[in-house]
Amino acid sequence: MHTLTDRLAGRAAVVTGAGSGIGRATALRLAAEGAAVTALDVVPASLESLAAEAAADAAAYGGRVRTAPVDIADEGSVVEAVGAAVAAHGRLDALVNAAAIHYGDHTHATTLERWNRILTVNLTGTFLVTREALPALLESPHGGVVVNFSSTSAFFAHPYMAAYSASKGAIMSFTHALALEYADRGLRAVSVVPGGVETPITGQTPANLPADVDWDKFAKLMPVLGRGTFGGPDDVAGVVAMLVSDDGRYVTGTEIRIDGGTHM
Repeated sequence: MHTLTDRLAGRAAVVTGAGSGIGRATALRLAAEGAAVTALDVVPASLESLAAEAAADAAAYGGRVRTAPVDIADEGSVVEAVGAAVAAHGRLDALVNAAAIHYGDHTHATTLERWNRILTVNLTGTFLVTREALPALLESPHGGVVVNFSSTSAFFAHPYMAAYSASKGAIMSFTHALALEYADRGLRAVSVVPGGVETPITGQTPANLPADVDWDKFAKLMPVLGRGTFGGPDDVAGVVAMLVSDDGRYVTGTEIRIDGGTHM
């Protein structure tokens, strides 16, 4: 890990999808920079692993990682989890909505159940967590920050991902609306747009695609940095940490693409 500062000391953050991948890297990065972090995820075993990792390196994370379960597709679960996080920290300065699911289908074969499930988790879940966090974020003396996770699939053609792409494109629109609606109250809202990053979702993509997948359609979806190798979750987490800090104080209502030049 890079040498880190304490630029987030005294701040409190909530990170969803924190049990694995980019969400996990982000939760640890924010804690390493001094933030008190509530890490939320739907998988208890992933939260236990995260808590153990944070506890094992007290010098880096200083006991600043708190874990709690949440199902972001369930309104009651979100209300309880976010309320408990705010109560535990006594405040909230940053929210990072990293939780998401992904399935690949031929669009003509996509069931309504599958379509609704992806939009419910990715889009409605992002809305629910944001809604519950907003009152506390608007009270932040630093100016609250919402970082939402979109995807390069919202900008560029990713085959077999119509539902996922639609959910991520809608998250960008949602983020723009937030940024303007609450700008006069000091809130910033930004989307990060990962692509070409090795995560559990990307690792599971081949198994989630149709059996007759045409791999030639993925030929253009490779990073140009690192001779075509994927980036890692830490490559995104560092950008998120910048955005929620004062270093990102003039960034709102926009997207930051982190894809190693995949979509130049």
